[in-house]
Amino acid sequence: MNDTPSLEELVEEFSEIDDAMERLELLMDFADEVDELTLDEWSDDNLVRGCQSQAHIVVENREGLVHTRAAADAKIVQGLMGILSVVMNGKSPAFVLSLTPQFAIDMGILNSLTPSRSNGFRTMFDMIQSEVKEKF
Repeated sequence: MNDTPSLEELVEEFSEIDDAMERLELLMDFADEVDELTLDEWSDDNLVRGCQSQAHIVVENREGLVHTRAAADAKIVQGLMGILSVVMNGKSPAFVLSLTPQFAIDMGILNSLTPSRSNGFRTMFDMIQSEVKEKF
């Protein structure tokens, strides 16, 4: 995934897949898009609370643009982080704060997940937006 797809391209790519298992496989491919935290960087401060897996996210201000680094102990969660990375990294704080989780619903990924994984996605999304509000 060398060329970063736009949000619209992501929604289109995922929504064209009818099979939930195929959609989950594509989601897991996005695990490679995460700028990964090392295990040494995992802490209570960057823990995604309420996520079923061990998941950690750091939001950084890079020259006025949002950048996330993250890691999880489950490939599906790492894939969700990858989607968030593709959608938010290198974007303005205003763009990130204008987003709603609707794009994930439009992609069809949330209804392919268990309720706890869907809630984990929303928790990660909210955590990033909260950090953006604090750091920008």
